[in-house]
Amino acid sequence: MLRVRDDFRRTQTAIAALFCALGFQYATWAARLPALKSRLDLSEAELGLLLMACGVGAAVSFPLVAVLTRRWGSRRLAFVSAVFLGLLLLALAVAPNYPVALLIMCADGVGVGCLNVAMNAQGAALESRYGRTAMAKLHATFSGGSLGAALLASGTSALTSSVAAHFGVAAVLVLLLAMFAHPALLTDDQQAAAPREKKRRGLALPAAVTLWMGLAMVFGTVAEGSMNDWSALYMKDVADASSRVAPLGIAVVSVMMVLARLFADGWRTRWGDGRVVRAGSVLAAAGLAFALLLGGVAPALIGFACMGLGLAAVTPCVYVAAARQGSQALALVAAMGTTGLLAGPPVIGFIASGSSLVRGMAAVAVSALLVSCCALRIDWTPVTRAVDEQATATT
Repeated sequence: MLRVRDDFRRTQTAIAALFCALGFQYATWAARLPALKSRLDLSEAELGLLLMACGVGAAVSFPLVAVLTRRWGSRRLAFVSAVFLGLLLLALAVAPNYPVALLIMCADGVGVGCLNVAMNAQGAALESRYGRTAMAKLHATFSGGSLGAALLASGTSALTSSVAAHFGVAAVLVLLLAMFAHPALLTDDQQAAAPREKKRRGLALPAAVTLWMGLAMVFGTVAEGSMNDWSALYMKDVADASSRVAPLGIAVVSVMMVLARLFADGWRTRWGDGRVVRAGSVLAAAGLAFALLLGGVAPALIGFACMGLGLAAVTPCVYVAAARQGSQALALVAAMGTTGLLAGPPVIGFIASGSSLVRGMAAVAVSALLVSCCALRIDWTPVTRAVDEQATATT
């Protein structure tokens, strides 16, 4: 039993390194967007298109990710895509012009799509192999990687204005995380305990349950992304918060989401993924609706806290459910989630510009509620309790 526990923790730490690497890589270039904008002499529209290129690359990566996952396995795909993302930081730092930067960002989106599917497949296989919940904590390390990247960006900016120097250090750290993770990742044989899809040629039409998972992911990422992009503006323009208080909106969402993910695996073990997702999404929708009806700064902060708390476990739980359907289902659900994250905030912006920001945020609450509706159609098979069997097999 002790050996099984040690194996679980070693593999969990390795997979967490991948989540950390992805959050770190993403936040590294995002933190230096002003410097990249200045160096490449970009307009606001060109900068927006640069960001869009990354999202489009991730959204259209589904066919490639599905094929590579079947051919390489999640272990190899995770390592290769993490190394690829580290090298792309170096390429972006020395991009000579805007068209090249667009290509690099599109490639970055593809790399993100590959690593996102591979590391979530590893996380789901970890839970299935050892019969323990772990995915929520793994997703929390993504946020930890983003925080580390922000601190590194602040420190290097104080020492030098060179983007190349900053991205060089960041690339080395991403590569080190990839090399640290690779030896302890689960191999194809070790993932045999997880449900595996039948070998098939090409891409098959997704099952209905996979589409429900994808829709749950879309609505969840629409709500999550919109809170990131619109909460500060709501605080300032609708809740009449001061410029000092307005940023607390996104801070409350982020902090509550990280804290909830640290505890969510225990909730999943006690109540099951389905109940956690349904109750969480209803809490998110009700909390935001409460904030919109009452108005003011305090209700807004309470409502935003409910959003962070309620949505925290949605993505980890849906990824686990999708992974049980096979690599193709996982790749499709991940791509749909990226699409929601990409398209959600602009849609909310269109609603706000056509009516009001309050109605736009009301659409966010509706999106959170729709997650609960989709969750009713998903088979939330509990994590298999395989620890005792594994211990017996090793003795």
